[in-house]
Amino acid sequence: MIGCTKLLCGTATVSDAVKYRGIAPQEIPHEMLQFSTKSRPLVVWNMTKRCNLKCMHCYIKAEDRAFGGELTTGEAEEFIKDLAEMQAPVLLFSGGEPLLRKDFFDLAALATDLKLRGVVSTNGTLITPDAAQKMASAGLKYIGVSIDGAPETHNRFRGAEHAFENAMTGIRNSMDAGLRAGVRFTVNQLNYKDLDRVIDIVVDEGIPRFCMYHLVYSGRGREIAKQDISKQQTRDLMKYLVDKTIQLHDAGVDVEILTTDNHADGVYLYNYVKKNMPERAGEVMELLKMHGGCSAGHKFSNVDNLGNVHACQFWGHKTLGNVKDRKFSEIWLDKKNEFLLMMREKPRHLKGRCGRCKFNTICGGCRIRAETVFGDIWAEDPACYLEDEEIGITS
Repeated sequence: MIGCTKLLCGTATVSDAVKYRGIAPQEIPHEMLQFSTKSRPLVVWNMTKRCNLKCMHCYIKAEDRAFGGELTTGEAEEFIKDLAEMQAPVLLFSGGEPLLRKDFFDLAALATDLKLRGVVSTNGTLITPDAAQKMASAGLKYIGVSIDGAPETHNRFRGAEHAFENAMTGIRNSMDAGLRAGVRFTVNQLNYKDLDRVIDIVVDEGIPRFCMYHLVYSGRGREIAKQDISKQQTRDLMKYLVDKTIQLHDAGVDVEILTTDNHADGVYLYNYVKKNMPERAGEVMELLKMHGGCSAGHKFSNVDNLGNVHACQFWGHKTLGNVKDRKFSEIWLDKKNEFLLMMREKPRHLKGRCGRCKFNTICGGCRIRAETVFGDIWAEDPACYLEDEEIGITS
């Protein structure tokens, strides 16, 4: 994730990040995790493929039906215990829709008991006041709810008439229960004009976090790759986000703005700071170095509903092992896994513009988008919107 508020407004500093270097990953404050240099991964667990909605950009093609072979409660408990023992900083419960697993609250409570920071990615429609209280009692730290645009846009994306209203009710119920909540917005051609309306909703509702996700061409996202926004549209949105971030911060509005799934955003912000706030450019660069660009296969991992381990949630076609057969920690720390070793030294293998980019150690591009478009995971990221001169490439 690229923390727009932190980088642009100085709400995080190098000294803040450095003082947490000597402590266990799960004890680092959530707001500083993106700058942690610890190698233990944040793990996204798609705990079920079942979902009560059918979203057009779903990366696992979830459906409202039971799926065989998903981790049993016992297998899930062993998986969570292993993550705690290896000191993973975060376990993100995802789906499908995680609230559809009957053992969800018990597994969340187990993670908390083991000092594993648990967060949730949800469509929000099932968060009743009772469910919100149960999540709070289970010790969950954060609830991320997907909102795809203004009400009519969101309902069309989610395939349900009242999806927006129900998701917003879920967010309110979460905050009423004392949970920290945020909005996740995946931008594409069908909703990019709604960005300002969604941020206005976030501000009006007092929601403390907004994250814009770039489209990754995986699952149903692969099917709508042609709906990705253009490079100029991306630049326009980033300019808007920069201006909005600074405006809200200067007005004292307590909302954090972030982006994810396109680390060129970090370079864009650095270039902006270098031009407009040159006294802070060095610190912003150091923070981006700590973050390290795309962390798939290094500081970020995914386990699907069947227990298969992947470099990130979009790498579903590349399985590294299964937690039913071998502990996650053993799979992830296997020094003989050539794919993982290469993913952890991405700059050495990058080709094209990514290979020649002087910022590839703080970005690295998206390897999934490269594979989808060019058939080569080390090719340049087709969604990079920066000009050659902005990334140090000369003819």
